[in-house]
Amino acid sequence: MHTRRTTRRFRTAACLLAAAALLVSGCSSGSTSSTASSAAEEKGAAPTALPRSTPAALMSYYEQKPSWRDCGVPGFQCATVKAPLDYDAPSAGDVRLALARKKATGPGKRLGSLLVNPGGPGGSAVGYLQAYAGIGYPAEVRARYDMVAVDPRGVARSEPVECLDGPGMDAYTRTDVTPDDARETDALVAAYRKFAEGCGADAPKLLRHVSTVEAARDMDIVRAVLGDKKLNYVGASYGTFLGATYAGLFPSRTGRLVLDGAMDPSLSARQLNLEQTAGFETAFTAFAKDCGRRDDCPLGGRGTGPEQAGKNLKALFADLDARPIPTGDADGRRLTESLATIGVIAAMYDEGAWQRLREALTAAKRNDGAGLLALADSYYERDADGGYANLMFANAAVNCLDLPAAFDSPDEVRAALPDFEEASPVFGEGFAWMALNCAYWPVRATGEPQRIEAKGAAPIVVVGTTRDPATPYRWAEALADQLSSARLLTHEGDGHTAYGRGSDCIDSTINAYLLRGTPPADGKRCS
Repeated sequence: MHTRRTTRRFRTAACLLAAAALLVSGCSSGSTSSTASSAAEEKGAAPTALPRSTPAALMSYYEQKPSWRDCGVPGFQCATVKAPLDYDAPSAGDVRLALARKKATGPGKRLGSLLVNPGGPGGSAVGYLQAYAGIGYPAEVRARYDMVAVDPRGVARSEPVECLDGPGMDAYTRTDVTPDDARETDALVAAYRKFAEGCGADAPKLLRHVSTVEAARDMDIVRAVLGDKKLNYVGASYGTFLGATYAGLFPSRTGRLVLDGAMDPSLSARQLNLEQTAGFETAFTAFAKDCGRRDDCPLGGRGTGPEQAGKNLKALFADLDARPIPTGDADGRRLTESLATIGVIAAMYDEGAWQRLREALTAAKRNDGAGLLALADSYYERDADGGYANLMFANAAVNCLDLPAAFDSPDEVRAALPDFEEASPVFGEGFAWMALNCAYWPVRATGEPQRIEAKGAAPIVVVGTTRDPATPYRWAEALADQLSSARLLTHEGDGHTAYGRGSDCIDSTINAYLLRGTPPADGKRCS
């Protein structure tokens, strides 16, 4: 998942999807139904920064004037705006949203604002903008757009949800997610309950209002506050669901949208988890084939096929389940099966991390778990002092609100294990048990699976990578089929998402769309 360059590390790390996160729920989806007033606006009112149909109770939010200030990162400005905690009861209180921007560098006509979101849910858009998008996006794009990010409600700088302290998260991340007996099953359920109770105690009101629909409505306030008639947006991974949700709610306010590493919002939580499980198996097969061409392959040496490599990796996991190994960690943490699994999963996001994974697996076979632990820590955004970013807390909070739980009990997980293990002999068992956590969430889900058509929206570019582990290519095909104005752009390759990952064909196609409004021909393929 993470490579040596900081910008690339942030680009891939923030694009997490939930089923891949230990003890975190499956990818989110939810309803895109809008209020009557929003629907009325969509039926024909000319788009303005402040739509004429804006309800009086929301007018003060749309009319905010942000006070931009230096935020300590050269070239970037920060501001805070407010959104209603509850759109159905705007007088019930506010949520403060953190914004950041880097103004268009010119020369050339400014095209407005370009919002970016790296995914998650729970990835910090502000952090992503400052660490990568604001300096790493193509120069011609940054010259014409103000690059802008808003951390969604409950995420990072926007009133973050907190659930466990550092030691609590350390215990949580090493919990066994492949229970062998009733005692281990009870321990896993207890871990889920403790995590959920911590989130509920920290933010009992906010936890009911961190859905993707609400975050999308927040983006429309941000659009208006920025003075843009339409929203221009690049969303990766879960950010594609956020962007598609926006288009479904506000099709006439939808500008140039790029949805990269697309999700399928029509699937249930269980189906999303199952299909993502298969996606990681596809990615592991690609890794194993590459590994088998190398003399130093730690999963069997040169000539080892993917099936045998998977069996050898499962054997390593079983050894770690029975006897965790030392890592040299200052806090005395040992490498458990669960942490090793996440370390491997982390490297599936970016083929540039495959060498690092081979080295970490080689070391683990020699009783040194430092490499795999470092990969797992980067995935969880754990810092050297033992603190965690709120990524995993927000991830669960959004997912568990967006969709009814994949499973309601351990018995349901056990019944589904054959399907998950068929989807991935390597990861299936663990992924099935990871999808149980929303069963114990303190807040009832408000969303449901739903097709998003966004009739009347301008052309939307949907991007899918054929061997993407976290957002299987079929999801991009499905979303492109749902969105009435979608153009499907395919990247034949490995890794999670496509824009800015080395394909000149992908980058030039997306740049042409963002800069000139020229979408690709539907079905265009790039390598």
